[in-house]
Amino acid sequence: MKVNASALRVGNIIEHDHRLLQVMGTEISKPGKGGAYATHTLRDVRTGSKDVIRFRSQEGVAKVRLDDYESQFLFSDGEMYTFMDTTSYEQIELHADAVGYPKVFLQDGMTVQLQKYDEEVLAVTLPDTVIMEVVECEPVVKGQTASSSYKPGHLENGERIMIPPHIDAGTRVVLKTEDGSYVERAKD
Repeated sequence: MKVNASALRVGNIIEHDHRLLQVMGTEISKPGKGGAYATHTLRDVRTGSKDVIRFRSQEGVAKVRLDDYESQFLFSDGEMYTFMDTTSYEQIELHADAVGYPKVFLQDGMTVQLQKYDEEVLAVTLPDTVIMEVVECEPVVKGQTASSSYKPGHLENGERIMIPPHIDAGTRVVLKTEDGSYVERAKD
C-alpha cells in the first residue's frame, strides 16, 4: 500500500530498494525555499543495519502490511527461542537477534504477537508490561525519600533496573517491556 512519506510513523515497516525497513525516527522539514521533505532513520529488518533516507513529503512509499499471529513462548535453548502458534500448535524457532531486546522479559507460557511478512517472522511483540520480582537492591539511605531519587535493583532474570527507594528485595514490580523501566509495585 502506497502512503505519503510524511505520513510514516515510528514502527512502520516499508519496502524500499528491495529491502524491508523499519522506521526508527522521523523528521519533517519545510525549508524557506523549495518543497518540504521527510527525513527518516530506518533499520533493515533482516540485517539490522541503519540508514537515513530523505523523501519528498508527497513522495509515495510502499508500506508493508504485516500479519499478526498470537503465539505462546515455550522455552529458550541458548540463542534459540521456541514459540507455539496458539491456533495451529505449530512450533516456531527464532534466533535471539530476531526477538530483540524484549527477550529478557520473556516468561514461560507468556502470550506474544509474532509479526509475519510472507511467512517470515519479522518481529516479536510482548505485552506492554510484565511483572517481575526484585531479588536484590541497595538499602534505603535515610533522607533520600524526600526527592524523586531511584536506586539500582536486580530482577529475577538478572537485568539491572532503577527502582524507587521504597521497593525492597522480594517485591514484585510492573515494568515496561519496551525499555525495562519501572511502572509501579505489583498489586498481587
